[in-house]
Amino acid sequence: MKTTISLVALCLVCVGSLQPTPIRAQETKGLIEDPSRPDAFYCGERKLGNWFYCDKPKPRPKPEEAAPAPPTKSAAERLDAVTTELRELKARAILEPTTDNVQSYIRFQREQLDRSSLFADVWQRAVWQDPALDYTQVRPISTLGKRQWLDTRKSDRDEALLRLGERYGLFYFFAQNCAPCGIMSPILKSVADSHAIAVKAVSTDGGPSDVFPRYVVDSGQRERMGLNSRVTPAIVLFDSVTRKAVPIGYGVMAADELMDRIYTLTQTEPGRDY
Repeated sequence: MKTTISLVALCLVCVGSLQPTPIRAQETKGLIEDPSRPDAFYCGERKLGNWFYCDKPKPRPKPEEAAPAPPTKSAAERLDAVTTELRELKARAILEPTTDNVQSYIRFQREQLDRSSLFADVWQRAVWQDPALDYTQVRPISTLGKRQWLDTRKSDRDEALLRLGERYGLFYFFAQNCAPCGIMSPILKSVADSHAIAVKAVSTDGGPSDVFPRYVVDSGQRERMGLNSRVTPAIVLFDSVTRKAVPIGYGVMAADELMDRIYTLTQTEPGRDY
């Protein structure tokens, strides 16, 4: 009997030792009342930290954001900056001509001259390597190439002018008291006769012409052709197909220049021969 009572007492002692240690109210009050900690009951009052994640993990430090790269300036902006700097250094050297200011301007200007020379050199090399970029392929500038180009152009021009009379005629406005007309009249007649181009001579003052005896007096032809200038001599090409007048020029012209103008205005397009 005594043994049984001893065992019961021993069990009561053991059970009492297993009871959780009571937590003081002041220790759990903050946890239970904290609305941001809904797990305060389990973590604070019940002390179940071994079974629940009561300790929140510490936030990872945010990676430091790299400073944004400065915006890249365009080539035009960089060139404008160079021009602005050059003007500033030049103005400073002129207004305050100290040795340092003048030397600074000379150095910077020399840098830009070197850059310009480099650009010109690369430009020339690029043109040499691509015939589509080389204008001298169209209009040679060398002595030999230019001579060959002029010979070919003269041949094409003469051939075109020989057929010109089939479609075009010339109006020649002159005056009896016009000294340049006395020089231009025989030149025009020579060109017209050699290329079979008809010429209608028009006297603006009613006076005769020794070179063009079959002239007519101006009765409004100049205004109808849209010639506002009263300068003489004046040569106008008339297209019989389109019924349009094409002014060639005023004043005295050499025969070669006259033929070249006629060829350009009738056989070439603007921008293709310059």
